[in-house]
Amino acid sequence: MSILKFKDIKSMSKEERERKMKELKMELVKSKVSTSRTGASKTREIKKIIARILTLNKSQKEELKK
Repeated sequence: MSILKFKDIKSMSKEERERKMKELKMELVKSKVSTSRTGASKTREIKKIIARILTLNKSQKEELKK
């Protein structure tokens, strides 16, 4: 898993963001299972990336309403 910056997410198409979101959610589930062994840092980073994608989606929907 690589760290996704906001500008990288913004350059993705809608389909790519949806695909990445599904991939991250699956990775989050796997990470939660192995948290006791690896620590919570990976889980925290995955949650941050998901939040970035959701924030971008929300801001784009608001722009379309205007």
